[in-house]
Amino acid sequence: MKTSDFSTTILVDQTPTEVFNAINNVRGWWSGEIEGDTDKLGAEFSYDVPGAHHSKQKIAEFIPGKKVVWRVLNASLSFVKDKSEWKDTEIVFEIAKNGAKTELRFTHQGLVPAYECYNDCSNAWGILINGNLRNLIITGKAQPSPW
Repeated sequence: MKTSDFSTTILVDQTPTEVFNAINNVRGWWSGEIEGDTDKLGAEFSYDVPGAHHSKQKIAEFIPGKKVVWRVLNASLSFVKDKSEWKDTEIVFEIAKNGAKTELRFTHQGLVPAYECYNDCSNAWGILINGNLRNLIITGKAQPSPW
């Protein structure tokens, strides 16, 4: 089944557990101000880039070494007409072995080309997942803001 939700996949040499732990170290790869717990089922956290982005996520699924899902409870994007485009979307991290490597498939369910923020948001996710998160997984070191 083809979907138009934004998605990207990376392969790394690290274990599924290492990938899972890096995803949940949100402050280590998602630049911006983060408040709240990011590493347990049911936790809620906010993400802010003053003047550009505010969102609140709830960890809706948390399966060690396999999957993490954030449900976007609220969002305000200052650079689009419909400031709440992200509201009620889900940010999904799926982890699986792929031969000797570990595959991380990232999907922002609900971030679709019809949204005004699709180009900017998908580009940002691409940089964060393929750059910051990948580098955090590989090196174990927090990554600087790409902006």
